Amino acid sequence: MQIDLTGRTALVTGSTQGIGAAIARELARAGARVAVNGRDGARVRAALARLGEQVPEADLVPAVADVSTADGAQRLAEVLPDVDVLVNNLGIFGSADPLEIDDSEWLRYFEVNVLAAVRLTRMYLPGMTERGWGRIQYIASDSAVVIPAEMIHYGMTKTSLLAVGRGFAKKAAGTGVTVNSVIAGPTHTGGVEDFVYELVDRSLPWEEAQRVFMREYRPQSLLQRLIEPEEIAHMVVYLSSEQASATTGGALRVDGGYVDAILP
Repeated sequence: MQIDLTGRTALVTGSTQGIGAAIARELARAGARVAVNGRDGARVRAALARLGEQVPEADLVPAVADVSTADGAQRLAEVLPDVDVLVNNLGIFGSADPLEIDDSEWLRYFEVNVLAAVRLTRMYLPGMTERGWGRIQYIASDSAVVIPAEMIHYGMTKTSLLAVGRGFAKKAAGTGVTVNSVIAGPTHTGGVEDFVYELVDRSLPWEEAQRVFMREYRPQSLLQRLIEPEEIAHMVVYLSSEQASATTGGALRVDGGYVDAILP
């Protein structure tokens, strides 16, 4: 399958590292003009430099803004008034005793992981429908379906994204715009390495720590390893393409078989 996104502009939120950076890289390789987003200008510039080395022909746009706030989203709109592909990747996560999570932390998770995506969808969907083409995606998680006891607040936000994606797909019905969620399984990023070491012995070398984590905390995985970020990105690139024109309102799994169900 030859995917060509030449002429399309894509925004990937939270794309200075991890899954977001991998998505930005693979969209650029497919020919899209890619806006790399982060709150910190220096980190965005560093991410652009890395991406330029990895994809020398990439057409890149710096998009410095905290999209978890209304003011930040407005600043982003001034730099990038229209996009063809919106990938809502921004998210925070962490483990906590659910009885110790206070109201402000619940609200922080919702504002960053859910409301930011809703706000950007409201901002960009009208232009997409007017032009008759667009792709909106929400990067969800296996935790949306299999809520971890140590991450209830995080799981709640990812479940919410599945509802948001399905709902906005109905809003976009018949317009040429598709809206989908991607259910990412346990993925190997720097943040996840820190998370793994919160749960297993820090003295263990990484490969052994990863095996212990998967065995003790994610035993349902059929892959039996962490997923690499580019494996998530490949699904995102497909959903951003012309070839995915009949896929909308879906929750597509890139979870290594972690969710023990035929359907999400």
